[in-house]
Amino acid sequence: MLVEKLSEGVLCILTPLGPRYIRPSFSDRVRLMWIFRHFHRLPQQVLSPGEQRFIESLCQSDQFVSGLRRNGLEEAPIIGTLEHRVPVQMDEPATSSASVHVRRHSGSPITNERGTS
Repeated sequence: MLVEKLSEGVLCILTPLGPRYIRPSFSDRVRLMWIFRHFHRLPQQVLSPGEQRFIESLCQSDQFVSGLRRNGLEEAPIIGTLEHRVPVQMDEPATSSASVHVRRHSGSPITNERGTS
């Protein structure tokens, strides 16, 4: 299995649109085998900054392939699976001053601080 991964292995990246497969070069496959030496599946957050840059460079290259071999009967050996998650932006809490809105209904007077019109 190790020889198959080194010769024909692919990296599986789980995206919101489904799994994507990258066929890296031999030297990149060796590096991926080291990254995934203890685990078959890793979240992107546990990778070092250098490993994250390496994965991003693989994603930006045009090395995406189908998960099937040429004959379509057997899947390519997967070196590892990376959970590629999009960072979630958190909304500000509703009690912050930026999200407090004053509504004015028609016919209601606007008062100053003393409560007079």
